[in-house]
Amino acid sequence: MCGILAVSGYRDAIQDLYDGLIVLQHRGQDAAGIVTYDNQFHLKKANGMVRDVFHSHSLERLKGPMGIGHVRYPTAGCASEFEAQPFFVNSPFGMALAHNGNLTNASHLAKEIREQDYRHLNTNSDSEVLLNVFSLALRKQKPRHLTPENIFRAVKTVFRRCKGAYSAVALIGGHGIVGFRDPHGIRPLQLGRRHYGMKEEYMIASENTAFSALDYEFLRDIRPGEVVFIDRHNRLHSRVVRHGELNPCIFEWVYLAAPDSTIDGVNVYKARVRMGESLAKYVKASGIHVDSIIPIPDTGRPAAAGLADKLKVRYREGFVKNRYIGRTFIMPGQDVRKRSLNFKLHPISLEFKGNNVLLVDDSIVRGNTSKKIIEMARKAGATKVYFASASPPIIGPDPYGIDLPTTSELIAADHSVEQIRKAIGADKLFYISIDDLHRAVRVGNPKIRAFSDGCFTGHYPTPEVNLKLLKKLGQGRNETRESFDQEMEQTPGQSTMALM
Repeated sequence: MCGILAVSGYRDAIQDLYDGLIVLQHRGQDAAGIVTYDNQFHLKKANGMVRDVFHSHSLERLKGPMGIGHVRYPTAGCASEFEAQPFFVNSPFGMALAHNGNLTNASHLAKEIREQDYRHLNTNSDSEVLLNVFSLALRKQKPRHLTPENIFRAVKTVFRRCKGAYSAVALIGGHGIVGFRDPHGIRPLQLGRRHYGMKEEYMIASENTAFSALDYEFLRDIRPGEVVFIDRHNRLHSRVVRHGELNPCIFEWVYLAAPDSTIDGVNVYKARVRMGESLAKYVKASGIHVDSIIPIPDTGRPAAAGLADKLKVRYREGFVKNRYIGRTFIMPGQDVRKRSLNFKLHPISLEFKGNNVLLVDDSIVRGNTSKKIIEMARKAGATKVYFASASPPIIGPDPYGIDLPTTSELIAADHSVEQIRKAIGADKLFYISIDDLHRAVRVGNPKIRAFSDGCFTGHYPTPEVNLKLLKKLGQGRNETRESFDQEMEQTPGQSTMALM
């Protein structure tokens, strides 16, 4: 999961790019980058949050009416500053690309690029591989004058060669902006427009929450297998070059996306409310007495509200969240996540003392967060602490860009619900079913026939994903984490805030 953004207009695009990445910061806190173009490329990228990477002097030099941006959440390669995006190649025309997702055949493609195309790759990032596949497909056409047809043919080659999940934006020097979404539509990508006098400016972004913040009108979701090309005169060209069935990642609605976003016709907030409503039947059947329903902020709030409404039980805010601590799920390294939990949430004791409380979170991944929060509630004086997950047990990894690469980290992979309850220390534990989750999302758009939901079901929409591939991807990610943790041990005086 990363956040990507592209802008094409008539003024310097940097303010929209910077502000847009701030809005998309929830999609990645590891690194940020922007490249703009005004007859030459201007690039700035580094590890860190958007506000830390860009300063007034760097913003001033990022000139040009078109550009792309990226916030990174590392799921492949490593957390090195050299893998911050966008990536750039100088042929043809000069091209930069930013990518959200994960190529499942990246190592095979990298080998072909080195041995058959004689190109050098600077990193282990699958995004650099994707850029090279795209640029090679464009270069082999040897276009004198780049046309939309050249773009469409090149991306069609990308769809043929690249497997996995990939929504991407690219900037082609002197020619325009490109956006494309893989034939399964696993990762989101959306198109927006803003009027500038009698002219039109365009934005492509991971989520439409960025559009409303910057006064862009949301036009539509980019379809699976579709290419959008905005040329240097801001004319919009689009085509579905490879037809596929929409299989959006259901974890976008569970956790990843912002609550005010609407993805593939389904409002994220409303879907989460419906997930909470689905929990009510399980809580009722248990016969427990609940004094208060308390969300785990922030993503647990809509589900807790839905559950409280169904049960007619009071909703209370029981935890104060430190707004300066990032999302622990997407922090690079288990030790960093554990340290951050110590000061991310603070209980409001009056809401716990002498009460039977039902805590609601979006999911249970490793169990560390849930266990810590339950301990906080008991320490604050709760009589009984019940726990509810607004999604089913996570039993498998996700190879498409979520940091769930190995089953060994997933508490539900080899534990029953009762075993999980004991492990996290809850008096009762509730999950919704996969059918509940499907219904909660599909109410917003009945045309979605299937989801990318392998982390809940073990079934994946792209046929190359099997146990052997999942094991390989997991080994690579574990090596990355070990390297990161060793680096942190060598710099013991560094604070967690400096690591984000």
